[in-house]
Amino acid sequence: MAQVKNYLSLIKFSHTIFAMPFAMIGFFLGVYYFPLGNQWSLGRTIGWGQDITNFILWKELIVKFILVIFCMITARSAAMAFNRYLDRSFDARNPRTAIREIPAGIIKANHALWFTVLSCILFMITCFFINTLCFFLAPVALFVVLGYSYTKRFTPLCHLVLGLGLSLAPIGAYLAVAGRFDWLPLLFSFTVLFWVSGFDIIYSLQDEEFDKSQQLYSIPAALGKKSALRISEILHLLSALLVITAGLYGRFGVWYWVGVAVFIGMLIYQHSIVNPNDLRRVNIAFMTANGIASVVFSFFVIGDIFFR
Repeated sequence: MAQVKNYLSLIKFSHTIFAMPFAMIGFFLGVYYFPLGNQWSLGRTIGWGQDITNFILWKELIVKFILVIFCMITARSAAMAFNRYLDRSFDARNPRTAIREIPAGIIKANHALWFTVLSCILFMITCFFINTLCFFLAPVALFVVLGYSYTKRFTPLCHLVLGLGLSLAPIGAYLAVAGRFDWLPLLFSFTVLFWVSGFDIIYSLQDEEFDKSQQLYSIPAALGKKSALRISEILHLLSALLVITAGLYGRFGVWYWVGVAVFIGMLIYQHSIVNPNDLRRVNIAFMTANGIASVVFSFFVIGDIFFR
């Protein structure tokens, strides 16, 4: 049991709170707008509030839901474990990260690598059972989420690559149900891209001096804390504009806009509590504000889908 806890800590399982809710948005959008198997989607045929007796339809929906969740867990586990494996030498030299599982000797480096390989294999197998499109796109998704770990070695745009990796959640979950691309889930993916990139810049403010000393790339290391925060604000402004655009494009109702208000409010809040000369509340901005933004927003969006 202790070893399970160690691996959950290795992959920062609690950070699933960022992308998983957006995956649920993509999933339920797919359920509402597109068919499952040979039947039209629940939302279009019989409505969410009616009694459903079609067991086959419900079974297919539940199986897809479980597979999507498992894809999210395995892809993210692979990405985080690989990141910890690749950065183990840097983590050991950074006082803030020296307590992580690999540099602290809690988990061996080769075990983390094998955990990465296993997670990748399970992800590919799960995608195979979802549909053909997801299976063929699975290597692309792994390339993005694993490739992020290398980007800090050569570009300060690494934050955008991390955002790109998490942005695959809503469109990936949508593809699992719909089997095709569409603008609405893509708008949510771009929302995630700029949102995650923005708050990752805030989080990386803590390592500005260390990154410079190790010749690692990040926007704070390249431009300084003040300019980095300005860029983060711009990215979050783009995220806010995209979530508004998605609401207008999808013709969502009042519940959606309540969620938008909370989401944008949390963006504003995190920038109000962090400044270049005071990083004491970075973790509150990073974890608490963004966790609330993601969970509450998805709750209202899915509620709007259900009750429209």
